[in-house]
Amino acid sequence: MQLRHKSLLSAALVTLALAAPARAGAPAESAPRTGGWQQVGDDATSGVSGLALSGRAAGDGAVEALVVHDNKKPGQQRISRVTFRPSAPKDTKVTPFAWDGMEPKDLEAIEAVPGTDGEFMALASRGLVYRLHVDGDTARVLDLTPLPAIPEGADFESFALGTSAHGKTVAVWADRGAGTGRPATVFAAPFSFNEYGEAEFGNVRKAEFRAAYPKGDMRHVSDISVTKSGRIMVSSASDAGDDGPFASAVSEAGRVSLNAKGSAATLRIAAQRSAPDRFDGRKIEAVECLPGADGRALLGTDDENLGGFVKSASVCGG
Repeated sequence: MQLRHKSLLSAALVTLALAAPARAGAPAESAPRTGGWQQVGDDATSGVSGLALSGRAAGDGAVEALVVHDNKKPGQQRISRVTFRPSAPKDTKVTPFAWDGMEPKDLEAIEAVPGTDGEFMALASRGLVYRLHVDGDTARVLDLTPLPAIPEGADFESFALGTSAHGKTVAVWADRGAGTGRPATVFAAPFSFNEYGEAEFGNVRKAEFRAAYPKGDMRHVSDISVTKSGRIMVSSASDAGDDGPFASAVSEAGRVSLNAKGSAATLRIAAQRSAPDRFDGRKIEAVECLPGADGRALLGTDDENLGGFVKSASVCGG
């Protein structure tokens, strides 16, 4: 397989708007659960750094998602599937996947590609985006592309894809920011594939975002999800060390849209108008707004030495 590395410099529009799995391991029912959180990993290699919806089981609101892990050493788990059953915790399961291709370091987000069957984009923290095809329990690398216009010192934890009313796709991602001195920078650009299957980004727009909560050891944007209407939902997290304490919040950061031709994006980052949804004791690094009108999302945590947890919550509005 030949991977093409391109330097893409363009400029786009955006406001704000995925990931890691649980360790390939035992079913989640063996782990303790508190406040509706279900444990899907029990150590620092099995946290959820990003997740993407991959299917819904019939009946009880069960959700299937691919999760990525931010592991860095060769041979460690990179991607898994979580089957989350909120009404039947003992049936929540984690299935490890094989990674076929150039092994990444520090995967932080994953997103399904709209209009495809089994294709996903996974982002590493330094800005490399892996195009994956998932078949069975294997994720095969199809291509590798850097994000455009990567700022010096950037650390990315989020990547999302949204679809406009015209069927065009927009990409939204963010440098996570750090503490009071460095807000997150949110980027947005039209997104497509060229004739060689390489990801291409159009003109990039950017805007700053500061989370109102939590305080201290702040990552202003730890993940992004874009709703059908273009609302950008972000998670923010506080990480004081491998044993915590942790705190997180989910809030609306703004809106993103594309023009009819899909050639330009508009990004609006809004001043926070309402209190964020708070989740103390957890470090949320994955948020995926689910289809439907109830505003529910699947949340995932990377609680370092405490492992990884998932939970559904109504944080995406109506």
